[in-house]
Amino acid sequence: MIATAIILTGIGSYAMRAVFIFALARYAFPPLLLRALEYVAPTVMAALVISMLTTPEGELAAGPPEILGLVCAAFAAKTTSNHIFALIAGMGTFWLIGAII
Repeated sequence: MIATAIILTGIGSYAMRAVFIFALARYAFPPLLLRALEYVAPTVMAALVISMLTTPEGELAAGPPEILGLVCAAFAAKTTSNHIFALIAGMGTFWLIGAII
């Protein structure tokens, strides 16, 4: 029963994404939209970082693992311009410092 639910959820998730890919495959996106989409990954990363570093009241709730992970991710992003590498470097630093402390 659980396996069936997992499989059906996976198929449904795939189908919802595939519909947009197949429906929009023949259209060219305007250059302005493509330019705006370049900022989606950094914006999502910033939102995730801010939500992790603050409390619901807006107070800073970051310790050494969070701060060092953020600094490492920012350095990796600036030097490599690769969002995936920045994510790996930041999370790796966060987990490593968290395990040490």
